[in-house]
Amino acid sequence: MKALKKLAKNLIVLIFWLGVWQVLALIVAKPLLLPAPPAVLGRIAQLIISAEFWYITAVSLGRILLGVVCAMALGVLLALATSRWALLRSLFSPLLTVIKSTPVASFIILLILWVGRDILPSVIVVLMALPIVWSNVSTGISQTDPLLIEMARVYRFSPWRRLRRVYIPSVMPHFLAACRSCLGLAWKAGVAAEVLTVPALSIGKILYESKLYWETLDLFAWTVVVIICSLIIEKVLIAAIAAISKSYSVGGGKS
Repeated sequence: MKALKKLAKNLIVLIFWLGVWQVLALIVAKPLLLPAPPAVLGRIAQLIISAEFWYITAVSLGRILLGVVCAMALGVLLALATSRWALLRSLFSPLLTVIKSTPVASFIILLILWVGRDILPSVIVVLMALPIVWSNVSTGISQTDPLLIEMARVYRFSPWRRLRRVYIPSVMPHFLAACRSCLGLAWKAGVAAEVLTVPALSIGKILYESKLYWETLDLFAWTVVVIICSLIIEKVLIAAIAAISKSYSVGGGKS
């Protein structure tokens, strides 16, 4: 029942904003500037029946997911290292602060000189998501209950058992929050990198050409596709990570 109420609420919100969009399109009365929702949905229906659409979407999705996975792995490793050794924390903290403060466009312009345009979107995603993962996981490690750490020491837990029974349950909520934050950012940064570097097969190239040739309908249609893909991937990955997180509890889990 609760799920049905949530679904109904989401549908009402969606219908409301589609209505606002439709009203604005009628007021503007210039499809070249603001196409109406039915026209955009019709264009999406045309796109999804073509093999090229799925191929381009899969390639862009692959680039972005590669960047996300690398950022998560590097962020966790960096958090472990900087939590263990204060010197590393002092060395890497300024670098990560610089990464967080630098505009995405600046990184894209700089890195395009050194990195191939096909892999650059993945690199940009790593740079944007890495500080988020590192910061959240470091916080989770630092906030681990000292009493549980002492218990693990007294009972002589092995390093693997200490990781499973003490640290993972503490870090998981923070890691989940990092994933929620970086997935949406990853799509924005990845597609922005594609728009500026124009790889041969990419959503970014389609968006760039749509702007270049004033194909507003395609611009809106592909933007909606990006939003939908972002939401689906976020929901799936967060659900998977949350399911893993539930298998651990502080002091619980398998030995």
